[in-house]
Amino acid sequence: MAKNRFNHSWLHDHINDPYVKLAQREGYRARAAYKLKEIDEQDKLIKAGQIVVDLGAAPGSWSQYVRNKLALGARRADGSLNGTIFALDLLPMEPVADVHFILGDFREEEVWSQLEAVVGSQQVDLVLSDMAPNLSGVATADSARIEHLCDLALEFAAKHLKPEGALLVKCFHGSGYSQIVEKFKRQFKVVAPRKPKASRDKSAETFILGRGLKKQG
Repeated sequence: MAKNRFNHSWLHDHINDPYVKLAQREGYRARAAYKLKEIDEQDKLIKAGQIVVDLGAAPGSWSQYVRNKLALGARRADGSLNGTIFALDLLPMEPVADVHFILGDFREEEVWSQLEAVVGSQQVDLVLSDMAPNLSGVATADSARIEHLCDLALEFAAKHLKPEGALLVKCFHGSGYSQIVEKFKRQFKVVAPRKPKASRDKSAETFILGRGLKKQG
């Protein structure tokens, strides 16, 4: 009975959520687009001509937002989008115009290699990660899973970002959070937490932004 009540409450909140209504009106696949929009407007992350990697992209609202932002700039001489977007998720994603999508689990070596192959020798301006593990409710296990995904995003960023590039990852307050922040501080010159208004108050979800790679000695 309690579960039904919880589901009903969630459904009621979801249907009446202003960001859900806005997403439906503006053609975004999920309200998550407004989390990225708010952070982007604050930190000026996305600019025409960039190469952007979107990890944990499905259902695609972050890729949609990046694509829409890049499309505001002048197009290339051949009429194509002035910018490049690579997206990856272990869940299938309906195509987004101008987005190169890879289906697979970023934790698997084969999938990581596939992404590296399409990025090639190009240096990336921005890595976005909205990846989140399936949470078990066991705090230590969940924090280890979250930290592992952040580690993978940090490792990819260290290898592929331009020196002045940026990494934005989804994280959760709780066990292991301070360790993730410390890892960011070792790798980036500027590290800042971000909790956009579109991120629900009840949620422990937060985002960490790192900008400007430190030279690794």
